[in-house]
Amino acid sequence: MSGSSNSNSGTNQMAVPQAKEAMNRFKQEVASEIGVPLKDGYNGDLTSAQAGSIGGEMVKKMIMRQEEQMSGK
Repeated sequence: MSGSSNSNSGTNQMAVPQAKEAMNRFKQEVASEIGVPLKDGYNGDLTSAQAGSIGGEMVKKMIMRQEEQMSGK
């Protein structure tokens, strides 16, 4: 089974495959909110900073939603 750890490199494996579409919508929503021109398909023309800002903002929003749930809001 050697080399199997690299067989999925470059692919996003979802723990819950049904969540993929929701995560894609969430990513698009966050990108538009922060002004990053994310499009369906290839986005290799984005800078590292732009791509990172989308991921960072997604994490912030997920943490905020979880905190709200845990506090009963």
